[in-house]
Amino acid sequence: MPSHKTAPGKKTTHAYKPVSGWELLEGKNDRIEAYARDYTAFLSSVKTEREAVSYIRQRASKDKNLVCMENRGRALALCRAGARPLEEGLRIVVAHLDSPRLDLKAKPLYEDTEIAMLKTHYYGGIKKYQWLARPLALHGVVVKEDGTSVDIVIGEDEDDPCFTIEDLLPHLAGKAQYGKKLEDAFLGEKLNIVCGTRPDTKAKEEKVKKAILDLVHKKYGIVEQDFTSADIEVVPAGPAREVGFDRSLIGAYGHDDRACAWAAFRAVMDATRVPWTTVVLLVDREETGSDGNTGAKSLFLEETVWAMADRLKRQVTPSRVLFRSRAVSGDVNGALDPDYPEVHEKNNAARLGYGVCITKYTGSRGKAGSSEASAEYMGWIRSILNRKRIPWQTGELGKVDEGGGGTVAKFLAEYGMDIVDAGPPLLSMHAPFELASKVDVYATYLAYRAFMEEP
Repeated sequence: MPSHKTAPGKKTTHAYKPVSGWELLEGKNDRIEAYARDYTAFLSSVKTEREAVSYIRQRASKDKNLVCMENRGRALALCRAGARPLEEGLRIVVAHLDSPRLDLKAKPLYEDTEIAMLKTHYYGGIKKYQWLARPLALHGVVVKEDGTSVDIVIGEDEDDPCFTIEDLLPHLAGKAQYGKKLEDAFLGEKLNIVCGTRPDTKAKEEKVKKAILDLVHKKYGIVEQDFTSADIEVVPAGPAREVGFDRSLIGAYGHDDRACAWAAFRAVMDATRVPWTTVVLLVDREETGSDGNTGAKSLFLEETVWAMADRLKRQVTPSRVLFRSRAVSGDVNGALDPDYPEVHEKNNAARLGYGVCITKYTGSRGKAGSSEASAEYMGWIRSILNRKRIPWQTGELGKVDEGGGGTVAKFLAEYGMDIVDAGPPLLSMHAPFELASKVDVYATYLAYRAFMEEP
């Protein structure tokens, strides 16, 4: 049992003591490392939800029995037909592909003090100061007036230039930053991207802006008005990295929530049998409330059920199928922070290296805005994990009244299905460089696969 171990010759203890995932999966380091390499390559290649959809769909196309449905290039459903009739329900793993970032505004380019800058609007919950004075890259798509689109990735290759947001020198930061509250010292309107200083000497005004526009047009065929029909995201530049002398951690942008999206994709690809028709639902917009036509609040899941019913030649009502379904909301939790233990209640905090974290409820204050799994569903989930000897733990996101957060679970729960949150714990969540344990991301994959294969 993952919950405790008993030494030979000693009485069985009834106490619950979590066991390290490294200990429980001893002898399986090769599998853990192989999974980590594949996942790290994914994180290094994918920085946006559009790129994630494209990358996963290309990999999924190798399996002819896997049905892929794309929603506007920003969300994806991967479906595998099961032996049970569709009307008896589905097994669903839902995760989100978006991560906190900066987005270019519709009119981003301007010049100030002979420096060309790009205006941004931050997306999701970030600590603004973490985005200053670091290499940044631009990823996205520009749709021109004639309907043609141009993919943009600048700042990732060694030969590419990168971008940055400048920060005030400490010598002059006394009143402007040090003397203010953190929320007042770093303002969203000051998260402006430095993008050039070389002027067009023949221009009469805004010489640097003119030079930048000429460069962009020459390379991409883009004019200034094209920015109004563009989705360009500003993200940390550079690949995912192994962290620590022992290389036990993965440091990267986007663990939240691509760790769960990747685990769900790999699980549905690798599952040897699925008794129930299984859906991996990868959505957008979770970091801003799941609104919009590619978020979890959209009808994309119902459209997926309709499409599978047509394929399987079944007459169903999607809402009735979903009411009879079981689901896992794949999302990360916060790991116990060794430098800030005071924000956690240690007995109910997830820890790095102890496996997938099962979160019974999310929300904040008095569980506001949460979906809570029933005792019966929690019992069913843990029985699967214990039987399969998959490392798992439970955790809450901080002390009561300390803060909190939500996931997409509550939106799927509105259909009446059973659902619980499960994913790896992270350090530095929502930072440009998050930390995850290799054994935790691997245990998350094992948990999703066991859920899909359970009769």
